[in-house]
Amino acid sequence: MSPSDAHVDDDALSLLALGEDAGSVEEQEHLATCPGCTDELAHLRALVGVARAADADGPLVAPAPHVWERVAEELGLNPAPMEVDSAPGADAEPEEQLAPVVPLRARRAWAWVAGAAAAGLVIGGVGTWWATREPAPTVVASATLEALPGWEAHGTAELETAADGSRVLVVDVSGVAPGDDGLREVWLLRPDVSGLVSLGLLTGDTGRFALPDDLDVDEFPVVDVSAEPLDGDPAHSGDSIVRGTLDV
Repeated sequence: MSPSDAHVDDDALSLLALGEDAGSVEEQEHLATCPGCTDELAHLRALVGVARAADADGPLVAPAPHVWERVAEELGLNPAPMEVDSAPGADAEPEEQLAPVVPLRARRAWAWVAGAAAAGLVIGGVGTWWATREPAPTVVASATLEALPGWEAHGTAELETAADGSRVLVVDVSGVAPGDDGLREVWLLRPDVSGLVSLGLLTGDTGRFALPDDLDVDEFPVVDVSAEPLDGDPAHSGDSIVRGTLDV
């Protein structure tokens, strides 16, 4: 493999992401033609931007040890140094310490994290993001919202459950006739429409609505979006724009 074919060195990529004039002429030429190195540099520069934005909000704080543990876990690495007996016997020979073999991409990512930490970047807000990031919510039910007579709108509804058990109904409605200046309210109904629960007003096309802990979605599975006049009456207007049933 010729020098121009070799990927750009990890240190050079890190320095370039920081805005330094780094890399040999061959590396600069390779970077101009290699999609992989160009993509990695773009990701590193994005991380630099996030870290510098966090720095603008106040002084940076060194991350706690558990932050690095979470970073290492995310990358599938073990950053902890290998333990060596500090007082071997007089006749004992030190054991050869072998570093674990990790994929090139993982090594490059870990090299960047370590380099960025030395530059004071992966700390404060970025380190907190790694340590406190929560699993994405799970969609447990969904519904297609179809227009009722007099309307041409359509939409969807998804019921999300977070790791802590909290639930959110995500409602998306589009195609409402222009010039409709009234309010739009989201409800959950019983299938026979004998009872209903208001979740709040829909502002724009999409809204997220937290469900009360004691609300039984099996009892109220019908999602309804109504057009409400500005008359101060909290009751359902009887004019539904779209409606659909969650597949709970």
